Amino acid sequence: MFLTYAIVGTGGIGGYYGGCLAKAGHPVHFLLHSDYEYVLKNGLKIDSVNGDFHLEKVSAYKNSQDMPKCDVVLVCLKTIQNHILSSILKPLLHEKTVVVLVQNGMGMEQELSEQLPSTSIVGATAFICTTKVGPGHIHHAEYGALTLAKHCGDCDEIIRQIASDFENASVNVSVFDDLNSVRWKKLVWNIPYNGLTVVLNAATDTLTNNPDSRKLVIDLMNEVVSAGRTCGAKISDSFIDKMIAMTEKMTPYSPSMKLDYDARRPMEIQTMFTNPISIAKAQGFEMRKTEMLEQQLRFLEKVAKSI
Repeated sequence: MFLTYAIVGTGGIGGYYGGCLAKAGHPVHFLLHSDYEYVLKNGLKIDSVNGDFHLEKVSAYKNSQDMPKCDVVLVCLKTIQNHILSSILKPLLHEKTVVVLVQNGMGMEQELSEQLPSTSIVGATAFICTTKVGPGHIHHAEYGALTLAKHCGDCDEIIRQIASDFENASVNVSVFDDLNSVRWKKLVWNIPYNGLTVVLNAATDTLTNNPDSRKLVIDLMNEVVSAGRTCGAKISDSFIDKMIAMTEKMTPYSPSMKLDYDARRPMEIQTMFTNPISIAKAQGFEMRKTEMLEQQLRFLEKVAKSI
């Protein structure tokens, strides 16, 4: 099976993963916005810890209506743009297309499946440090593993092929049958580190190494684990220690929410904080520490908009 790919959102995540697939010889079509003219002329440059490369000729588009229908669509947009996602996707879909949501938070797959009920949807999490540092220029600092889990549709065979294609492109991929656990486990890292880097104006290393902020991180992680387990997620007792250890090895890093806040862009508060808080509350678990952090983030976002 030879799959064609579309990348919706060619930023740090989409640019890196799509670039890896294209470099390995897979047909990849990139949807761009502000970088379209630059990438069409100059290609896509990836500076990676695994080796730099430059895609001189890129199949680049500014409008999804001009793109071919593809077998797999990797959605790497921030979730704040999901209100327009179904309209972006429709021109790219044939009857067997699989949409892979490489996004942060909870609830995105259910929302999209209600809008596109006949489409196969897969949730994905990326444990990676990568950012767009300029037009058509991606810097990949560390990690890079993808985790895939089906939400709906008859697409098990295609998921296996997607995993094989990524492995062929030197990207480590794990496939699970429990999307709920995959999403909650990513939140164990995302909620404390995305939220606290904004509220405390600190990078990941400072949060981890300072004893006071480290306690805040671990307290939040414990709350997320408890919430996830209440909602049926399978999270091991050693998972928090594993996340802390991986962060300690990480180059000092500002996660996506911190970058968005510093650039005065909207933050992914709804999917990363509000949705899991609501989902846990519906199961009888109050995420009180997370809810306080959510309120601080909403306050800071409103203040930033008024400046």
